[in-house]
Amino acid sequence: MAASDTISWAFARAVQRPYPVRGGSIWVNANLLDPSPRTLFAVATMTAIVHDDYGTIPEDVLRLQAVDKPTIADDQVLVRVHAASVDRGTWHIMAGLPYPIRIAGFGLRKPKYLNPGRSLAGTVEAVGNDVTGFKPGDEVFGICDGSFAEYVSVQTDKLAPKPTNLSFDAAAAVPISGLAALQAVRDHGGVEAGQTVLIIGASGGVGSFAVQIAKAYGADVTGVCSTAKVDMVRGLGADHVLDYSREDFADGQHRYDVILDIGGNRRLSHLRRALTPKGRLVIVGGETEGRWLGGTDRQLRAQLLSLFVSQKLGTFISSENAADLIALRDLIEAGKLMPAIDRTYPLSDVATAIRDLIDGHARGKIVITMGGPSGNS
Repeated sequence: MAASDTISWAFARAVQRPYPVRGGSIWVNANLLDPSPRTLFAVATMTAIVHDDYGTIPEDVLRLQAVDKPTIADDQVLVRVHAASVDRGTWHIMAGLPYPIRIAGFGLRKPKYLNPGRSLAGTVEAVGNDVTGFKPGDEVFGICDGSFAEYVSVQTDKLAPKPTNLSFDAAAAVPISGLAALQAVRDHGGVEAGQTVLIIGASGGVGSFAVQIAKAYGADVTGVCSTAKVDMVRGLGADHVLDYSREDFADGQHRYDVILDIGGNRRLSHLRRALTPKGRLVIVGGETEGRWLGGTDRQLRAQLLSLFVSQKLGTFISSENAADLIALRDLIEAGKLMPAIDRTYPLSDVATAIRDLIDGHARGKIVITMGGPSGNS
């Protein structure tokens, strides 16, 4: 039997089991009685969460599996992932909802990427031929496709050196939520020293970063959250904290220069009552159960209404870029920003982590830890 025929034949067998060996893993067909060289071949593998079909229930569509270790293009780096994190977008990518997310590039009928993880922190394992800014051994954090895995290939324009004063777990909590918060406060809210800023959803992943960034910009910050999370938001540095179950931020007594509505669903008329005549409303997300719009109808109406009123009402899509990751790193290393981590889960419990997030249990960020890699090249 030719060597190529041997490999094809071995792959076609119904039952295979991996056995770790130095330098990689050997896959053995368990149905064969003769463990001769013709039945064995080395495969570089890793453990990852696999996502083959869209669905709203994490336990139904996510599973842990041994898969091939990724290869890299000339402009990519291979990162050994130490930690990843979960955000609201994780659920949207997993569910494929609202439907426009599929058109945006995540797969029309089936998920395009290995799993819905995106934020990561880890160590550079290898670099492509055209990469000059990173080298093996560098500690990094950033954004990729499929971060719930032991190794990922990452574009260098979405990667930055990890903050030196953060663990891998803490650094993995930063990229997606931190970028959204930074751009909401700095670019779209235009927050300046002395302004009053209201942050609705201050205890969540984006909100916990936004409170700290707005304070770093010199604003007077009021956070809105549930009763159980008041102390947490106060600990983030908020000057005032409102319990939405007991207080109405639009009671007419206070008006704010900037309102960040993070993941809320309040009516625009209600939000505008709490805004100064020339204030800015920035809608960051917005959650409804609509399969087509999923809350984006409110964002569209805000942008349209903004054309006819003195207040600036709008939303944005976060830009994933290395320059802003570096800006976040600088704030962190200066002691002005720290991720608020609620809890960590092992890679095998990603479904549980996503469940806790969508059930509203999280106070800050949820982090996924990888442990040691199961395979090497």
